[in-house]
Amino acid sequence: MCARRWTMAVLGLLVTACVHAQTSNDARRIVDTMLAHEGDPAEHRINYMYLSEERSERTGGHLWTERVVETTSGKVRLLLAEDGKPLSKEREAEEKARLAEVVAHPEVFQKHEQATRNDEQHAEQMLALLHKAFLFDEPHPDGSDVRIAYRPDPAYQPKTMEERVLHAMSGAVLVDEKTMQLHRIEGTVPTDVSLGYGILGTIHAGSSFSTDHEMEPGGEWKDALVNTTIEGKAVLFKEIGRNQHVTHREFKRLSDNIGVAEAVALLER
Repeated sequence: MCARRWTMAVLGLLVTACVHAQTSNDARRIVDTMLAHEGDPAEHRINYMYLSEERSERTGGHLWTERVVETTSGKVRLLLAEDGKPLSKEREAEEKARLAEVVAHPEVFQKHEQATRNDEQHAEQMLALLHKAFLFDEPHPDGSDVRIAYRPDPAYQPKTMEERVLHAMSGAVLVDEKTMQLHRIEGTVPTDVSLGYGILGTIHAGSSFSTDHEMEPGGEWKDALVNTTIEGKAVLFKEIGRNQHVTHREFKRLSDNIGVAEAVALLER
C-alpha cells in the first residue's frame, strides 16, 4: 500500500474512534480538523517537481533515485541512478525511449495513472468507513506538534483481513499545532496477528509503518519520508513481505496545470 493509502487507511480509522470511543474533546477536535485538511482536494492541488529515493517492491529491492514531476494526469518519473550508481548508456536510452512513448501516447499514460489512483481511492473509501477502531490518550505537546497516542479499541470487531491488521496496531499521530496539518503518523503491531486463526497467515510482531509530512513551497504538506515493514507468512508457507523506504526532497513548485509533454521536457533538461 502506498504512502497516502497507509496514511488515509489509519486516519480513516482514527476519525470515528475519536467520536465514539472514550477520548477527550481536545483529541476529537484536533483529529477531526487534521482529517478535514487531509481530505480537502483544494489543499492538494499544487504540482511539484522533486527528487525521490525509493527501495521497494516496485524497484525490485534496488535503491532508485528518480526525478518526479507531478502533472494533472499523474506523476512522470525519470530514473537517474540505481543503488547509487549512474545509469549505463543503454539504460539511459531506455528511459528516454520510455518518456518519448509517454509524450507520444499521453492517453495510455493517463489511463495507467488513473487506474492507480482509482485503486488508491477505493482502498481509502473502504478504510474510511471503519468505526470504533481505536482509543486515544490525551493530546500532549511535542515540540511544535501535538502528539496523540492511539491503541486498539477491544470493543471493535474487524470484518476483513485488512481491518484485522490495522486494528492490531498501536502508535501515535503528530499534528502541527499551528496549521493543524498531519506531521507524522506511526503504527506498530506489538504482537503476532493471526489471520483466519493462523490458517490464512500471520503478521509478525514488529511490523510497522510511518509517514512524515513536511510543508513545502506553496504551503502544502507533502510526503517526505515513508517507511513500511510488514512481515509474516501466508497460506502454503509463502513469505509475506512488504518493505518500502521512500524519501522525497528538493521540492520545487510548478504550474498548477502542467501537462505531460511539459513534464517530460523538464525532466530531460
